[in-house]
Amino acid sequence: MPNSYALMDCNNFYASCERAFRPELVGRPVVVLSNNDGCVIARSDEAKGVGVPMGAPYFKCRSMLERHGVAVFSSNYALYGDMSARVMRVLSRFCPGVEVYSIDEAFCDLTGVPGGAEAFGRRLRATVQAWTGIPVSVGIGPTKTLAKLANRFAKKQARCRGVFDFGTSPAPDRVLEWTGIGDIWGIGPRHAKRLRKMGVDNALKFRGLKRDWVQKKMTVAGLHTLLELRGLPCLGLTDGPASKKTIVSSRSFGHPVTRLEDILEATAKYTTRAAEKLRRQRSVTSNLLISLETNTFKLGQPQYSNALSVPLAVATAHTPTLIRAATSGMERIFRDGYQYKKCGIMLSGLEPERGRWLNLLALPPAHRPDDRPLMQAVDSLNSRWGRDTVSFAASGVKQGWKMKREMRSPRYTTVWKEILTVTAG
Repeated sequence: MPNSYALMDCNNFYASCERAFRPELVGRPVVVLSNNDGCVIARSDEAKGVGVPMGAPYFKCRSMLERHGVAVFSSNYALYGDMSARVMRVLSRFCPGVEVYSIDEAFCDLTGVPGGAEAFGRRLRATVQAWTGIPVSVGIGPTKTLAKLANRFAKKQARCRGVFDFGTSPAPDRVLEWTGIGDIWGIGPRHAKRLRKMGVDNALKFRGLKRDWVQKKMTVAGLHTLLELRGLPCLGLTDGPASKKTIVSSRSFGHPVTRLEDILEATAKYTTRAAEKLRRQRSVTSNLLISLETNTFKLGQPQYSNALSVPLAVATAHTPTLIRAATSGMERIFRDGYQYKKCGIMLSGLEPERGRWLNLLALPPAHRPDDRPLMQAVDSLNSRWGRDTVSFAASGVKQGWKMKREMRSPRYTTVWKEILTVTAG
């Protein structure tokens, strides 16, 4: 039986999450801004239609957004992450195999599903929208690359009504001809530029290239893309996302920060976030990289940036241990007299929790009797009752350095006091 893969992609995901709880925004242009309300990072189709450019600084396009009646939101990643998890749970419930590819995309194995892949894809699309309020597009193909290509076709061509099966298409070559060389999954800008100079400007022409030439010029990754376009599967579904090799937690402050106390609070907060991600993938870290910088775009002000690597004697995911290491490193690189814009932490040297290198002179912190249950209890409470239900005192209480989110929508699904209120009148 031939393979049948589907790529499920949420349409305008961030904007759709905002609309799921604000139905009056359907048909109205919506944009979402980056951290600190800096620039546009997501647009609804209506916002694209009135000419809102992607990546535009908010302060430059603010008057234009107001003129067109665009609804503007600060980024609300707690809401987006939870909505993504709900969509993925729906897919996992009905599909034989699911690989979460990103926050708004997942590959599904539809091989042998009853009624055919296209009919199954349409039912799946309707179910996701009915259960979560998120509209999705579904592309189906015999390989993951063709499924990705089919998804783009389904999204761009209204006659597909959100679902396109490349395997049953009456004119598959015309779909390949319609797909630009830079829009093929696996072909980056550098290779796309070189191929265009050779006259290879669409997927159909790329599929006709000689196999040896592609392998020589584009390595085995390019060869896999070529073979997948020819319908030969080279990429299978993975059981789950690969563990990260590094974990970064870094944010810009809501305003310039000058006090060491505020910098240390932010460092502790970002370390706590990184440690949560570390425990979630069941890893431990043996090294922290602490960084601090001023705003280089502010002319006429003294500038300073620095970073420091802090090795750990024994790899750990114990938050208090990581906070102590991070704040001690930050104290060493902090200098008075500067207006700081950003600090961050990167965890590296990640190892599996059950396969780490040990030290003859020191036990892993998590092996102390009370530490491991404590971290499990903290994670469990924050998962059950919402982020920061339990937090570390080193992170501060007021946190006046936090980034600006003046237009953030409520965290409807993760914070009890912000849950949606419905009244009948």
